[in-house]
Amino acid sequence: MKTPHLKSLLSLMMTMVLFLSCATDNDVLTPEEDAIVTDPDDVVTTNETTQLIIDWSELWIEIDRYTSGMRPNATARAIAYINLATYETAVYSMNGYTSNVNRLDGLNINDDQRDPNINLDLALNRCYSRVIDHFMFSVSINADARIDALEDQKEAALSDGLSEDVRRDSRDWGNYVAERIIAYSRTDTEAETQILNPQPFSYEPPTGDGFWTYSADAERAWFPYWESVRTFVISPQETSTIPPPIVYSENSSSAYYEQMNEVYEISTIAREEDNEDLWISEFWSDDVEGLMMNPPGRQLSIAKQLIEQHDLDYESSLALLLKLGFSLNDAAVSSWADKYEYMVMRPNVYIQEFISPDFQTNLYRFINWPNPSFPGYPSGHSTFASAAAGVFIAQFGDNVNFTERSHEGRTEFRGTSRQYTKLSDMAEENAFSRVPFGVHIRMDCTEGYRLGYEISDAVNNFNLAAN
Repeated sequence: MKTPHLKSLLSLMMTMVLFLSCATDNDVLTPEEDAIVTDPDDVVTTNETTQLIIDWSELWIEIDRYTSGMRPNATARAIAYINLATYETAVYSMNGYTSNVNRLDGLNINDDQRDPNINLDLALNRCYSRVIDHFMFSVSINADARIDALEDQKEAALSDGLSEDVRRDSRDWGNYVAERIIAYSRTDTEAETQILNPQPFSYEPPTGDGFWTYSADAERAWFPYWESVRTFVISPQETSTIPPPIVYSENSSSAYYEQMNEVYEISTIAREEDNEDLWISEFWSDDVEGLMMNPPGRQLSIAKQLIEQHDLDYESSLALLLKLGFSLNDAAVSSWADKYEYMVMRPNVYIQEFISPDFQTNLYRFINWPNPSFPGYPSGHSTFASAAAGVFIAQFGDNVNFTERSHEGRTEFRGTSRQYTKLSDMAEENAFSRVPFGVHIRMDCTEGYRLGYEISDAVNNFNLAAN
C-alpha cells in the first residue's frame, strides 16, 4: 500500500502540467524506401517471463500518463528502482549475472531468504505489484485497482499446477526483494524529501540578464535541489565539465540572438504550415500530465517495443531495463544540476521582448503556461533521449529498423508513428524536437544530447557479471 502521509500531501498539491525540455532537429530521420519495418501484429514473444515483464511495463506506461507531480525527475527515479527490484528478484536464476549488493553501497538483500524451488514468474509478479504501487505514488485509486487486478490475473494463471508451498515461497521472495529495494530507496533522504515538495517555496532563483525565472507560483522552480539525489553509476561531479552557455546578448547580430531567432522562425513556420517539424515536436513532447506519458517513461515504452521486436530472453530484458533505469536516473540528476547552475532562460520570454511580442510556443495549446518550470540549459528531453539511446545501441546495435508506436491511435496531438533505420537518428530527432516546439534553443539540446551519451557510456561499462 502507498504511504498514507505521502498520498495526503500529494492530494493537497496543485495538479500540475509538467513538461520536460528537449530540442528538435529538422534533419528528418525516416528510413530508406527499402527498409524493413516490423508490423506489431507480427511480434511474437516466445519467453513467458519476458511476456510478464512486457505486461507489467505496459501497465506502468499506461498509469504514468496520469501521475501528477512526478515528471520527469521522480519518474526517472521510479524507473530505476522498479527495475532494480525486478532484476534482483530474478538475478539468482540468471546465468552470467550477479546481484548488485556488492556494487551499490547500502543495498542489503539476503539470498538465504530465497527458497531454491520458487517459481520465478510468481515472484516477479508480486515484486512488480509492490514496487510499482510504491514508487508510482501519485496515481489515482483506479490506477491502484489496475495494479491489483493485473497481479491477481497473473497469479491465477501462473499458479496452475503449483503446490501451495511453492506459491507461498515465490510470493514471499518477491515481497522480500521489493521491501529491501524500498528500504534502500528511503536511505536517499534527499529524494524522499523532495518528491513530497517538488516546488519548494524556500527556493528563489538568482537574478541576472538572461536568467530563468517564474511569473506565478504555479511556475515555480521544479526540483531545484535534485542534484543532491542519489545516482547509481555516475554523479554530476564525475561527468565532464559542461561548457558554459553562449553569452547572453540582445544584439541582433549576436550568436545568442541567432539561436533565439531560429526558434521563432522554425516554430512559427511549423505551426503555420502544419509541417513535419510540428509533427516531430508534438510526437516527442510527452510534456502534459493526463495527456501523454513523461519523457523518461517514453524511453521505457521504446525499450518495451525493442524487447518485443527482438524477442529478448528474460535475462537480457531485465538487464536492459536495469541499465535503462540507471541511465535515466543519473541523467535527471546531472542535467538538473547543470540547469540550476546556469539558469538559462526559455525562448518565449526573450522572443516576446526582442523579436515578436505575439509569439507563443507550440506547447502552449496543450497547457496553461508556455514553458516547463525549470531552466533550459541543458535540455532534459535531449539528455534522456541519448542516455536511453546509448543503452539501446549497446544491446541491439545502431542499425535497427524501428517504428516508434508509443502514441499510436492518439488524435489529440500528432502521435502518428514514425519510422527509423538507426536508433541514434531517433534519439537525435527527439533531442532536437524542442526547437520547433519553441521551448529550447539549439545549445540546450546540443549539450543535453552530449551529456546523455556520456552517462549511457558509463552505464554500459557497469559490469553486471562481476562483483
